Amino acid sequence: MSKSTTQKSAKQSKKKPSLSARIPVTDPDLFEECMTHRSWLNEHPDHESQSNERLEFLGDAVLELVVTKYLYNTLADEPEGTLTSLRASLVRTETLAKIARSLKFGKFLKLSHGEELSGGRDNESLLANTFEAVVGAIYLSQGVSKVERFVAKHLLPELQTILKDRSDKDAKSVLQEVVQAKGYPAPIYRVESERGPDHDKTFDVAVYINGKRNAVGTGKSKQLAQQQAASQALENIRAK
Repeated sequence: MSKSTTQKSAKQSKKKPSLSARIPVTDPDLFEECMTHRSWLNEHPDHESQSNERLEFLGDAVLELVVTKYLYNTLADEPEGTLTSLRASLVRTETLAKIARSLKFGKFLKLSHGEELSGGRDNESLLANTFEAVVGAIYLSQGVSKVERFVAKHLLPELQTILKDRSDKDAKSVLQEVVQAKGYPAPIYRVESERGPDHDKTFDVAVYINGKRNAVGTGKSKQLAQQQAASQALENIRAK
């Protein structure tokens, strides 16, 4: 084997640990699948891989079980309603997208040209779906114990922030309480734009507080976009 070939092989072997440290999916086919958006396959119909939607379906169920088990064991004195609310906050789109963004998932995504141009690599819904697909891939390749370690390292630390900021509560309700405590009228939500085909629309909604535009949220429904706008508005208010 030549010196250049040896150096090339050494470089390739060094790349894998850094990638698996961030995204611990050891099976390369599963890794490709969990990073493949269906829009990419529409432009590459001859490609043998499938989209990450099935892994997302599996990962959603596995993630809910792992988070539920953690909350049940950790918060022994909390009632079912509180545990349900906290779980919903941990696995909601905004939280999963935040973690996916910190792990640079968007860098590895296979997207169509159109999805790329529309900012798909930083799309909250798409990133959250990818996080669930990664969880599904970790589960298939290494089992639930590896999923638990991955979730404990990257997602569960968000619980303290959720408890501190009351973000397990409905963001719109909390924002209305905060705003009205200041003597202002209830927040007003306005759809600023909507894009995409009818079956896959994305909405941008702005929230106005005391007549002033405070924040904008994006989501696959008007309700999700309103919740995100309310969450961002709460962050803006707390930052002052």
